[in-house]
Amino acid sequence: MNVITIEDYKSTYWPKLDGAIDQLLTQSPGDYIPISYEQIYSCVYKCVCQQHSEQMYSDLIKKITSHLERVSKELQASPPDLYIERFNIALGQYMGALQSIVPLFIYMNKFYIETKLNRDLKDDLIKLFTEHVAEKHIYSLMPLLLEAQSTPFQVTPSTMANIVKGLYTLRPEWVQMAPTLFSKFIPNILPPAVESELSEYAAQDQKLQRELIQNGFTRGDQSRKRAGDELAYNSPSACASSRGYR
Repeated sequence: MNVITIEDYKSTYWPKLDGAIDQLLTQSPGDYIPISYEQIYSCVYKCVCQQHSEQMYSDLIKKITSHLERVSKELQASPPDLYIERFNIALGQYMGALQSIVPLFIYMNKFYIETKLNRDLKDDLIKLFTEHVAEKHIYSLMPLLLEAQSTPFQVTPSTMANIVKGLYTLRPEWVQMAPTLFSKFIPNILPPAVESELSEYAAQDQKLQRELIQNGFTRGDQSRKRAGDELAYNSPSACASSRGYR
């Protein structure tokens, strides 16, 4: 194998990877992506063998972080009536992209991330979405989900299920924000309960909705960020844990 200098990596190898990642991050379900997976896989393999894993990992994280910051800004500009659907699209698109990105970087994951960093690439990339998108929008998204739950046909069941399951994957502690809502889509997350306890869960959800209104959230309200920030400090239902996904 020919020697790959850092200049070769920057001018030849990373640009190929950068372009492929761009396409994978922005593809829609069913899109045909005109890239050679064999070529990209080979690029990663050669770079790992030539001791460029650290630089390649750093470049990958920076690339995806930049993409997610743009996604977050686009979501922040979304009107309330489109917010849930756009979050669902962003979440689904990113998780779909990971199904291709993670296998392409399997050699880097095995011989650098797992052995030297004691982590896993998929976990790291899911954590990026949690930190740069989900955490920034959870207090805007949750009141809209609770409102949609009580309004038939406002959001399709599949969209609601995708988001709730996705949030649970990103950070299971978020169940504490709306136990009844999560329990409709995640089996066995609530302890066995008698009827009176189930009523208490429902009452907690209603209390959260009242607090959201008191903190400035109303239907069609554009100040979601302000109301969400206040909820983070004032709501007893809010998640007290700040652990990241592992």
